[in-house]
Amino acid sequence: LVLTGAGVSTDSGIPDYRDATGRWKHRRPVNFQDFLGSDHTRRRYWARSLIGWPRVGLAQPGAAHRALVRLEQAGRITQLITQNVDGLHQRAGSREVIDLHGRLDYTQCLDCRRQWRRALVQEWLEELNPQFLGFTAADAPDGDALLEAVDFSRFQVPPCPACNGMLKPCVVFFGENVPRERVSRSLEALSRSDALLVVGSSLMVYSGYRYCRAAAERGLPIAAVNLGRTRADELLELKVPLPCGQLLEDLVEGLGL
Repeated sequence: LVLTGAGVSTDSGIPDYRDATGRWKHRRPVNFQDFLGSDHTRRRYWARSLIGWPRVGLAQPGAAHRALVRLEQAGRITQLITQNVDGLHQRAGSREVIDLHGRLDYTQCLDCRRQWRRALVQEWLEELNPQFLGFTAADAPDGDALLEAVDFSRFQVPPCPACNGMLKPCVVFFGENVPRERVSRSLEALSRSDALLVVGSSLMVYSGYRYCRAAAERGLPIAAVNLGRTRADELLELKVPLPCGQLLEDLVEGLGL
């Protein structure tokens, strides 16, 4: 079983959340309850997403993604669980993927539950807010942008075209629970595996760390490839503090795949 995190996608130009010590590099992402309850928070989120989404939408799989595909094709990986929401594992060709935290390339209406492609929502955002198209800002994780000192009060957030409800990305926000079905599928996959490999994750979020705890309880060996410390360091039998793309490429080559 392989569990991946943000470090897998940094070579694709998508920033990660934490430094080598596990601390936040940026302010915390938007909280679910704040998104639901604050009009300002929603305007701010979508304004930043308007600028940041293209980085994710146009990103291409990197060396780590491609190496994991080869390992799956060779039967070395039975299941891949990713904490990332960029869809790059699937774009690279991985088939057995559980998107633990959802996918950013779709949005869902919180009222009628209809889904809309994020690329289409981008068109709506641009049409409603042409004055924001000239803004530039540094990229942040998961399609966010570091847009600050801007008046968000006039930013228009498109409603659901079907029912006029509230749109939200199909991702698990901070303060929101991972759907039980995904957790159950992941634990079931762990029960069928003989080891756990963590790639590019500090495991500071419990939704990922729980699988290291579960593997340790089952007596399964756990290895990690990650730059910096992880929350599960004391549970690891092997840790390689190197960039995951190059290391996985070397692994594929060493196995003759």
